[in-house]
Amino acid sequence: MKKIYTRSEFNDHLNNSANEMNNDKQLKQDALKLIAKADEYNWLHQTTWFGEPIINLPQDMFALQEIIFKTRPEYIIELGVAWGGQLLFFSTIMEILGGKKIIGVDIFIPDDLKERLYSNKKLSDRIELITGSSIEEENINKIKKIVGNSKKVLVILDSHHTHDHVLKELNLYEQFVGKGYYLLCADTIVELIPKNKYRPRDWGPGNNPMSALEEFHKSNDRFISDTEIENKLLLSCNYKGYLKAIK
Repeated sequence: MKKIYTRSEFNDHLNNSANEMNNDKQLKQDALKLIAKADEYNWLHQTTWFGEPIINLPQDMFALQEIIFKTRPEYIIELGVAWGGQLLFFSTIMEILGGKKIIGVDIFIPDDLKERLYSNKKLSDRIELITGSSIEEENINKIKKIVGNSKKVLVILDSHHTHDHVLKELNLYEQFVGKGYYLLCADTIVELIPKNKYRPRDWGPGNNPMSALEEFHKSNDRFISDTEIENKLLLSCNYKGYLKAIK
């Protein structure tokens, strides 16, 4: 007779499987090659949430959903709005779980995007948009005014992916994240795959979120990479980037 797992046994089975998968070096290399090749066809841009592109791997979106469900942040700060799909995704989850505000920061937020984001009052009431650089003091102060003394905050760094810019963001935004909450340093995969010749960018191997994260860890011991999340994803753009505050 087939064994019927208890929920605890099922979780243990999944964790063991995830650890074994993480140790399969060939499989991980194949996964990186798949992401790099698919990126030539704008794979990450193909999926939407409530009509707006999320520009992210569905696996990473599920990981963020798990983090939000587990930690129940009062605030989510997303640096890099793009087409706003992630803001709507987060707002949908907060509509169910509760939460106060989702703050989106970008140097350029088109008026037509603002109109679309604010067209659904049930989802848009929680969204606050800040137009400007994520590292400008004025915008940091705006965020502080919204968040207040709360440390129940999820921060997502997904704007300009050069080493210097991401390192500044890490040092500026870690202050918002309390013990047990998360800071996501997105697109660390840039270090692990060839530079995309089809979509030229200022960043690439040696100059990217991963290199910034490694530098950040040298002077900040508040965060660890959550390997439990990473081990089970296989397909992810955020290797070592799911940072959990332990202090």
